[in-house]
Amino acid sequence: MRVFRLKVHAGSRRDELKELGADAYELWVRAEAERNQANAAVLSLLSRHLGVEAKRLRMIKGSRSPNKLVGLLGS
Repeated sequence: MRVFRLKVHAGSRRDELKELGADAYELWVRAEAERNQANAAVLSLLSRHLGVEAKRLRMIKGSRSPNKLVGLLGS
């Protein structure tokens, strides 16, 4: 499983992804960090960037933190 390190800024003015290095990203999402909205937006944005289906991504650690680990299944 490939693992990505993410730093997330929820409630931002834009949806944007910046690559920081090998499998490390900083993301800004408009969704607020309430009712799992920001996590869903993060998985959607990352899946579009990687060109994979969002259902192949799993939150491994940090579902309630801005620092997250996300795994790509089947890689």
